[in-house]
Amino acid sequence: MRFNYKFGGSTSVVSNANSLGMSFAPDVNRSPTFFVGKLHRKLAFREAISALHDVVVSDMRFVPRDKTAYKEWAAQQEAIWLSEFMADQQIDDGKERIAKVKTELASLYRDQDRVMKPFYEARQRYYKYLYERDRDAWFVLDPVITVHPDEVFFECFSQDESSYGKLSANYNVFKHISEYACGTTNIDYSSALYNEFQKIRDYKETDFKIDPSGFDVQTTDEDAYKEVKIDLPDSWVRGFLQVSSAMTLPATTLELHPMDVYGICSLLRRFKEKTGPRSIRFQLTPGKPIKLVFDPWGKELVCSRSVYEGTAAREIRIWGRRRLLILERLIPVSRRFTVHLLGSGLPSFYVADLGDMSFTLGLSGWSANDWSRLGNFDLMAPRADVPPATAQLIFETLKQNWYEKPEALAKRMGLDTKVVLGALGAYTQAGRAIFDLQQGVYRVRELTQAPLPMAQLRFDNPREATAHQLFDDKAVQVTATAESEGVRLMGAVKTESRTYNPSLVIDADERQVKGSCDCGFYQQNKLHKGPCEHMLALRIAYRNQLT
Repeated sequence: MRFNYKFGGSTSVVSNANSLGMSFAPDVNRSPTFFVGKLHRKLAFREAISALHDVVVSDMRFVPRDKTAYKEWAAQQEAIWLSEFMADQQIDDGKERIAKVKTELASLYRDQDRVMKPFYEARQRYYKYLYERDRDAWFVLDPVITVHPDEVFFECFSQDESSYGKLSANYNVFKHISEYACGTTNIDYSSALYNEFQKIRDYKETDFKIDPSGFDVQTTDEDAYKEVKIDLPDSWVRGFLQVSSAMTLPATTLELHPMDVYGICSLLRRFKEKTGPRSIRFQLTPGKPIKLVFDPWGKELVCSRSVYEGTAAREIRIWGRRRLLILERLIPVSRRFTVHLLGSGLPSFYVADLGDMSFTLGLSGWSANDWSRLGNFDLMAPRADVPPATAQLIFETLKQNWYEKPEALAKRMGLDTKVVLGALGAYTQAGRAIFDLQQGVYRVRELTQAPLPMAQLRFDNPREATAHQLFDDKAVQVTATAESEGVRLMGAVKTESRTYNPSLVIDADERQVKGSCDCGFYQQNKLHKGPCEHMLALRIAYRNQLT
């Protein structure tokens, strides 16, 4: 998927002994979005923006060891080993000839190394030059910045697309704001800026600017603009769309003291696992300190400063724990960490309360389970059918305030909350809104200037396409029963091979909280990869009954 950016210059940081100025160059192809102010909480902002950078460069994918040099050495040694073996089978004259050939081969190998050494060194210097000078070519770095009437927030993804970072700064972070215009834009960002951010000091006057000058009409100095064309994979775009859907799912919430987070990071630094399972088990008992068990060692960490305030005891297991080290820089400047656990093997969110700022770290179920391919959480989000005209009216009303709780928006418009949630859910899946986990509000966030090709993105998962086809073929029977948790759906889905018997529970917000099926996909994956096509077909049929 190709995106065209036109930046009004380049992002720059100017520093001297007494002051520091940050000027981010926005995409001028989009509607004017800018912000000009002076930082008040400088050190906390430095640590938070550095943590956001750590999310961008994070890559936990397995990299196999490079065995090229070993294979070259083994190929050379093979001839030597063969000659030594044959020498034992032949007379002394043959041994002398073999020894002579070995000496000549050794000389040839030395000459080869001498001749090729400049080439290998030049190639290594070239790769090092690319990495240091044009590091942006190695991975996508450009974050998304959104300006709202109450805050400015940055969003980004890691290289392996398994970690999501969001830094929100309300206007108390700035002691003087001269001008701003609400909206969303991409900014010109390079890895070299990370080193410049480290120069932020409390005694330096620090200007923060999303440069508005780039939107001025220019006809004589067109070279001042920098045009960039980026081919982003569908997975990158889909990842942004999945995160907000995952944030709306029911979760177990708990609070951790910063020193308890330090204990987690310290233990991960001190011990390196060599075998699986590489997981953390959250053992939660109401009214008692939170206990964490680190596998495979079975080491227990009792968070004496953090008491679980929930109503039921439970144990939740998460994987990909080394990604939590991203939170290390935030420990000294954080008041508390709020953890949202969706379930064992499911995503988790860690919200650092920095006072007037907050940092949200979203992690997929495990390092290899990225948001876009295996985390199909939009399939469990509200899927209510809302007339296009009504949905458009709800979105335009949300844009009047830029952010609002769905209940307040429904009351203001005189609509059912389920209708509002359905409309906002659709706009979230289209990349035009985002759910704020900390404040519980929906925010306008236009991910792209042009509408996204939803037909291309929506049916990336073949199970959903199969579910719609099963419903169209009238192969679904469903029965609904009211329960304390919500509505239980049970039924039968007939295919060419056999009949399946799925069941699921939908809560009051029309979110799937439980589910089971006798198909192979569910037996193998449970809900870790989203519901199977038979559960989806059951839900589509139930929704059709209601309408």
